[in-house]
Amino acid sequence: MTKRSKGTMLITMTIVMSFLSGIVAVPGLSCKSADLEQSKTNPSQASSALQGRALLEQFSAAFEDVAAKVNPSVVPIFSEQVVQAQNPFGSPDDPFRDFFGDEFFKRFFGAPPQGEEKQTVRSLGSGVIVSTDGYILTNNHVVEGSEKLTVVFQDQKKYTAKIIGTDPQTDVAVIKVDAKNLPAATLGNSDQVKVGQWVIAVGNPFQLMHTVTAGIISAKGRSSVGLADYEDFIQTDASINPGNSGGALADLDGNVIGINTAISSPSGGNVGIGFAIPINMARKVMDALTSKGKVTRGYLALSPQDIDENLAKALQLKGTQGALVGDVTPGGPADKAGIKRGDIILEFNGQKVENSVALRNMVAQADPGSSATIKLLRNGREMQVTVALGERPKERGAKAPKEQEQPKEQSYKKLGLSVQTLTPDIAQQLGYDNDHGAVIADVAGGSPADDAGLQRGDLIKEINRETVNSVRDLDRVVTRMHSGDNAALLVRRGDNTFYAAIQMP
Repeated sequence: MTKRSKGTMLITMTIVMSFLSGIVAVPGLSCKSADLEQSKTNPSQASSALQGRALLEQFSAAFEDVAAKVNPSVVPIFSEQVVQAQNPFGSPDDPFRDFFGDEFFKRFFGAPPQGEEKQTVRSLGSGVIVSTDGYILTNNHVVEGSEKLTVVFQDQKKYTAKIIGTDPQTDVAVIKVDAKNLPAATLGNSDQVKVGQWVIAVGNPFQLMHTVTAGIISAKGRSSVGLADYEDFIQTDASINPGNSGGALADLDGNVIGINTAISSPSGGNVGIGFAIPINMARKVMDALTSKGKVTRGYLALSPQDIDENLAKALQLKGTQGALVGDVTPGGPADKAGIKRGDIILEFNGQKVENSVALRNMVAQADPGSSATIKLLRNGREMQVTVALGERPKERGAKAPKEQEQPKEQSYKKLGLSVQTLTPDIAQQLGYDNDHGAVIADVAGGSPADDAGLQRGDLIKEINRETVNSVRDLDRVVTRMHSGDNAALLVRRGDNTFYAAIQMP
């Protein structure tokens, strides 16, 4: 913790204690209250009040200093895009247009003739100056689709910016203006930030230029937010609104620790939940975009998944930490290193792997072609392997199984599950050629099978690590289980496999 952070904590504690003791008046945080009037006859109380006010002024000065340092480095970015617009004065099929003609609408209403309904859409975002010679870090969604970008500096000078590179998978973009001696921001280390730490957010919400708001870091490592493919967000309650995207999240030393990206709000306005891309992630993407014009990511060629409590019980694990390997691509880096389906990855290059998202981010940030040391758990025994990482290909969607009528089925009513042995005909229809197992024909809503995430068309390949070649194999294991037991199913869906835990009713 820095001296400034320790000082801030001491100030905050002193202020709180002062409030509780009634020394500092609440209205406006002013010492000019009835209590101070009474303190004229009590010198010690008056002295305490003055000390409290001095501490408040120091607390305020800390925010004033950081705002003065960060503000000049955050700039508004105006984006312009010409789009096809809906003509409000009649569609091409409008009978009034047929009667009066395009010239009538153009002369009296200013409407463009048919086929020329276009308009310029303007939007506003923010950016952080990261070099004195004009490089600016921002969000991909701020510049995406733009035909013209204009950056305005505090001295009201305007510059047209060009896009250096974008990475939609992290929502990071780098643009550049032709200018010199710009006030570049100081980039911090987002790995060292702590929950509860004071921060400020700087941006241009609702076209209110250079707005500064304050709050704390509410959480770290937020994922599954649905904003990008690779998510490791810093969550803050510092007020963030439309227009803040691409702006700075900074600590009290003036170091930028994140790039503000989005808010979670049912109304579109701030409700105290904002997200920022950690600056370490953004900086790595920025360096790749400026040096190579694209981002390359490490690749293991396996499908990781989280471990919940039921799956941990089914696999007889001590806890839920780690990433379970649901599938391994034949001939891929993981396969060549000896990683197998059912392994649990505990560490990647010495870093603990909490879940599948953490593993995915770690691998993505590693350089293709580099070697990675992986610690894993296999059948209760820890082991270590070295992997030569490949380069991650473009995202590909999984092949979805086709809907089709099922022939004779075996029903597990208590589980809410209907299954049947995979036949060559069904395998061809579902894309499961040369595979084996029991196909799920139906899943009852609200059943244990439904709770486990199973779907019609899924192929059960294993149960409790025993191979399933037919419904008979599945029956043999299920009949040995008792109420409350958890079964670990290896399931294939399309081209992917994963594990699912189902509890016996």
